[in-house]
Amino acid sequence: MTESTKFQVRPRAGSKEVWTRRQVLAGALAGSAGFLLSAGRPWAAEAKPGFELPAATGEALKSSPLVYISPLRSDGSESRCHGEVWYCNDEGSVMIVTAADGWKAKAVRQGLDQARLWVGDFGPVRSAGDRYRKAPNFQARAEIVSDRKVFDRAMAALGPRYPDAWGKWKPRFEKGYADGTRVLIRYSPRSA
Repeated sequence: MTESTKFQVRPRAGSKEVWTRRQVLAGALAGSAGFLLSAGRPWAAEAKPGFELPAATGEALKSSPLVYISPLRSDGSESRCHGEVWYCNDEGSVMIVTAADGWKAKAVRQGLDQARLWVGDFGPVRSAGDRYRKAPNFQARAEIVSDRKVFDRAMAALGPRYPDAWGKWKPRFEKGYADGTRVLIRYSPRSA
């Protein structure tokens, strides 16, 4: 390596440290990437592992048959896609089974892994108007779960929550999960 491809850093007493151009560029790139990633996801700073939901939200999750979900765009705003869905609680998270080609699954695969969830029963979202927006809600990180044991836990929890329709939907969920046309999504709470 020639002298022209090295950057000399002022040595401290008795030491001589030399950085290559590659090291300087790599450091600059890493710093810029970290800044841009955090700037592009303003809600990322809010993410709080182990966040506990407010008591009212926790109580609503125990009794409500529905949650309303909206993926969040990269700027933190809600997408136009909102929908009510069956769910179950698992280890402090909300889990749903949905179509693999549906908007909730597509959002996660496209890197839009943040969502807002409202807890309550206001009927289909199109006829609910904005009533669900007054319900207990929280922001969550979404991930597609491919662990069969977790899916089996979700299925065991969904059955007792929806006994009247479970005979019809359980085989559909199981078949879809097995053939890849349905996925399990976990929403882990991050902030209120």
